[in-house]
Amino acid sequence: MTLVKHAPRIGILTAGGDCPGINAAIRGVGKTAILEHGMEVIGISSGFLGLINQEYTILEENQLSGILTVGGTILGTSRENPFKKSHSMLSIDKPKLIRKHYQELDLDALVCIGGNGTMRTAAFLAEEGLNIIGIPKTIDNDVWGTDVTFGFDSALWIATESIDRLHSTANSHKRIMVIEVMGHHAGWLALFSGIAGGGDVILIPEVEFDIELVAKCLKKRAINKKPYSIVVVAEGIPTGKKDESAGLFIANAIKDLTGLETRETILGYVQRGGSPSPMDRVLATRFGAAAVELIAQNEYGLMVNLKGNQISSIPLSEVGGKLRLVPMDLPLIHKTRKMGVCFGDENL
Repeated sequence: MTLVKHAPRIGILTAGGDCPGINAAIRGVGKTAILEHGMEVIGISSGFLGLINQEYTILEENQLSGILTVGGTILGTSRENPFKKSHSMLSIDKPKLIRKHYQELDLDALVCIGGNGTMRTAAFLAEEGLNIIGIPKTIDNDVWGTDVTFGFDSALWIATESIDRLHSTANSHKRIMVIEVMGHHAGWLALFSGIAGGGDVILIPEVEFDIELVAKCLKKRAINKKPYSIVVVAEGIPTGKKDESAGLFIANAIKDLTGLETRETILGYVQRGGSPSPMDRVLATRFGAAAVELIAQNEYGLMVNLKGNQISSIPLSEVGGKLRLVPMDLPLIHKTRKMGVCFGDENL
């Protein structure tokens, strides 16, 4: 009896926090796989949890129409880490279960869309023998091995527009406005939105700041008849206080040290929501199409990336567990300092 080989079958999942552009990447993967290569595409629900709980569906080409501009993810997401050790006596071997369900689905490859944690899990699954391709996404722009991730540009637009709006109220009331943006470990979003939004002080995790120097800078502005100031803060800057957000900590400290009227605004999850920017739609589409091309060439254990303006790939084994932080020798920081922006350190 001759067995008929089915069309190549790939799975796709989205894991970690949501961000604009995920649906564009799903569409890029799905349409390229179905229309160009005749592949079958299986959408897996809720990240790696869907592979554990066997929650998936076949994605038809018509289901991928109309999602390019939609925020979030049609597949759903979760922060499930199957390799996280559990101390429960009833814990199951999740990686083993994922391998089993991957094989039962007769998948030829699995595309994992996510940030640092997802790429690390993807690297581990590749070591387990699964055919994995990673697609990097995160608004923090901190995935190692790529110049930029999709999601960052959309969040940058949102953060910058918010800072633009706060200029008018800061000027009207002659006060200091502290704006907290996302960025646990990397300050890319605070740096770029701070520059684009005309921030006077920018505080990022990579630069060790002295709040006394920040206060000195702001008092100098007031003495020089600058009617207001904008302070942009990454959420991940060290504060030493667990019960205060970075924005609130900085605002309270400025009030105490300067006596100037200060207010804080925390942008929070609004930075992740809504329709992706045109740039993110294009990048996510390019990443999705490139992921399928790697699968068509039987190349696995890789993450697609952007270097310059070229889409390429890098081994997942080189990505997992690393962070792309803002380098201190970044020319943009040097130029911005010369324009009078304070980073709270000695290089005023």
